[in-house]
Amino acid sequence: MIHRKRCKRYNDPGHAHALTFSCFRRQPFLNSDRSRLWLVEAVDRARAKHHFHVWAYVIMPEHVHLLIWPTTVVYNVGDILNSIKQSVAKRALAYVQRESPAFLEHMADRQPNGHVHYRFWQRGGGFDRNVIEPQSAYEHISYFHRNPVRRGLCERL
Repeated sequence: MIHRKRCKRYNDPGHAHALTFSCFRRQPFLNSDRSRLWLVEAVDRARAKHHFHVWAYVIMPEHVHLLIWPTTVVYNVGDILNSIKQSVAKRALAYVQRESPAFLEHMADRQPNGHVHYRFWQRGGGFDRNVIEPQSAYEHISYFHRNPVRRGLCERL
């Protein structure tokens, strides 16, 4: 039996969360305005549904950084991520099937049993770091915002 590494999440009241998650096989699925808009809309819907503030975010071509702060005592970061990621994946798959079926090959995840699943996001939960201290929050924000500059996607913050 194959065991995959699981991301342990700590849903502690008062903690912010620095989240990072990637596109399937780190492909640049977030290069288009369309897919970035789907992501922004999904974050906004999840924010309203799961009651959190977005303190910072960066959308890179193949991954996303979010710094969120849940506003309720009881919350589940996994549910927040599922809301965001499933919404984007469903919209992307429907669009590709309708408008560009040849692109499906880029999303194909072939299983050993012969089944094929189409993925927008990399398997697994990504990275989730609890952020407790204000200084740590500032460091995450700085890291997030320097990311596109380091990659040459923009000239300055």
